[in-house]
Amino acid sequence: MAEFLTDIEIADSVEMEPIVEVAERAGLNKDFLELYGNYKAKISLEGIKELDNNDDGKLVLVTAITPTPAGEGKSTVSIGLSQGLNKIGKNSVVALREPSLGPVFGVKGGAAGGGYSQVVPMEDINLHFTGDLHAMTAANNLLSALIDNHIHQGNALRIDARQITWKRVLDMNDRALRNIVIALGGKASGFVREDHFMITVASEIMAALCLASGLEDLKGRLAKMIVAYNLDGEPVTAGDLEAQGAMAMLLKDAIKPNIVQTLEHTPALIHGGPFANIAHGCNSLIATKLGLKLADYLVTEAGFGADLGAEKFFDIKCRLGGLKPNAVVIVATIKALKMHGGVDKKNLKEENVDALEKGFANLGRHLENIKSFGLPVVVAVNRFVQDTDAEIAKLIEKCEEYGVEVSLCEGWGKGGDGVTDLAQKVVAMCEQPNDFHFLYDVEASIPEKVNAIVQKIYRGRQAVFTAAAKKQIKTLEGLGLDKMPICMAKTQFSFSDDKNAVGAPTDFDITVQTVRVSAGAGFIVCETGDIMVMPGLPKVPAANKMDVDESGKMEGLF
Repeated sequence: MAEFLTDIEIADSVEMEPIVEVAERAGLNKDFLELYGNYKAKISLEGIKELDNNDDGKLVLVTAITPTPAGEGKSTVSIGLSQGLNKIGKNSVVALREPSLGPVFGVKGGAAGGGYSQVVPMEDINLHFTGDLHAMTAANNLLSALIDNHIHQGNALRIDARQITWKRVLDMNDRALRNIVIALGGKASGFVREDHFMITVASEIMAALCLASGLEDLKGRLAKMIVAYNLDGEPVTAGDLEAQGAMAMLLKDAIKPNIVQTLEHTPALIHGGPFANIAHGCNSLIATKLGLKLADYLVTEAGFGADLGAEKFFDIKCRLGGLKPNAVVIVATIKALKMHGGVDKKNLKEENVDALEKGFANLGRHLENIKSFGLPVVVAVNRFVQDTDAEIAKLIEKCEEYGVEVSLCEGWGKGGDGVTDLAQKVVAMCEQPNDFHFLYDVEASIPEKVNAIVQKIYRGRQAVFTAAAKKQIKTLEGLGLDKMPICMAKTQFSFSDDKNAVGAPTDFDITVQTVRVSAGAGFIVCETGDIMVMPGLPKVPAANKMDVDESGKMEGLF
């Protein structure tokens, strides 16, 4: 039975199909596949263009309540739903983000789903995969090297070393690299300055690649990236350093989407992986549009809770990519709702209907927010064996009060068979007309756009801008770089910028510490509270429980 096996044991127990067969069944000519062994491949951009005349399928977004340590299982539900759609006779593909090594070896784990709703080969996907994140790391750090070399070689662009905004990256949680000093060792090593590292998935290169339409578009986005300001306060770009060509060379394969399969051989497009708390949290636009050409129903997800991933999916990805969603699924667990109702993690197995009802306020706010975008929504309850009948009944009752349907999902233990009810509800929702619209006018001022998110999505009083943030806004306004969507960098654990304020807090302000433009990606990043763009490892990292034997068999990866 599934409950006695780990995710990696379940993955190892299922025989994969050759990826050529999976791709051809999806409508992809094998001549356009670039194989990475038998079970994973990249899809050439030429092959994608061959599908331009295909009609678009329905776009289904899977999002979730505010995350808790109890977990929600958003990827598991996304994969299970796509499998469930195929089980009821529909043609479905799933499109997901690529995992980052930071969470894999930290606390969150991988991002390949779980149980019998996984994408495989899960070990490859969670580790090096096809090298996309390594390529982005190299391209980012090549630009960093070119910046410091330019200054060392005479600084013709008059870069102000005190105003270098470009940071180095590493796809690992390493708090010691957040704030560093470089170029020690004398004149031959360059000019000493303070520098910083981010995790790769927070890099503007990741965001630009995920929003690019092709290699030429990506090259143009790379050229626009602002890396510093000169001594006159004018922006210096990667294009000024003539870096975009070499960077694009490093990314020429990374921009091609990857295809793998679920345990039920449903095609899975896994490409790009920006975090939703510090970036825009969605898989690549190329993969999403490809999936819409391949399937009648494309299931995709956006990271963390709907206040982060879903809002950015709508206001950034859909706006910049010309997408219109057809239906939204919000994933919740009874355990997580009880945590939002004040129950300690160690007591979650005990029935507590009152805490569930109190914690429902979090789900309720997310439901209201999705409806405010003009979209139909259904609640997917990722079911666990300890969920009691009374708790399930109360959750259904509360959802009915909000006028939304509920589906009990058992994708972890039953695969697609455990998600057919949700699949049927999603199909029905996709037939409904909707009034999808954005939250704010992109031409509004930066403070107006930020306050729209704070007040309408987070339900806070207002955004409070620090003196530094106000100065940065004024600079961007002077440069004409303020008419872009907003990407809020905020804790994923609360609607507020205080990670400990669970449930549905009210009467709070959001403090905007830093405002910076990602001109290549095409949005403005607002860092709030004490958000970190380079995470740290927990006291007991997941890496401590991982191992590989002499034959290459892994354990501890999840």
